[in-house]
Amino acid sequence: MNLTKNFTLEELTKSETALRHDMDNTPGQAEVDSLLALAENVLQPVRDHFARGVKCNSGYRSPEVNSKVGGSRTSDHCKGQACDIEIPGVPNAELAEWIRDNLEFRQLILEFYTPGVPESGWVHVSWVAGDNKKQVLTATKQNGKTVYLEGLVA
Repeated sequence: MNLTKNFTLEELTKSETALRHDMDNTPGQAEVDSLLALAENVLQPVRDHFARGVKCNSGYRSPEVNSKVGGSRTSDHCKGQACDIEIPGVPNAELAEWIRDNLEFRQLILEFYTPGVPESGWVHVSWVAGDNKKQVLTATKQNGKTVYLEGLVA
């Protein structure tokens, strides 16, 4: 099912974890509606701007899949409102900066980016109708624990 010109429901619900563990990762209609809004308001504009394929590393996650990957119990992924993305050939810090400066979003996290290593990490972005507070964070490891810093620290 096409959500937008360049994004399908299948690619935003594909989960290697679900496949490996024979877990169902089928979204309900509310989650499909949220994925559609995310694709229309964030993913397609990113694709149109960069004119390159956007790789969705993790979109919708059923609660069971989310638990298996160690995701937050309140993750926007479980509601179909978030996607972790990369664009081959585009530094993740540049991708995050463009989203921050040009789009509405609920949360933007530059996750585990290593300065000087352009394609390290990934970009988490969520979109929620009526709740796009534009929270910008950088996730990094400090003493073996994930720490979230305000803003884009690249």
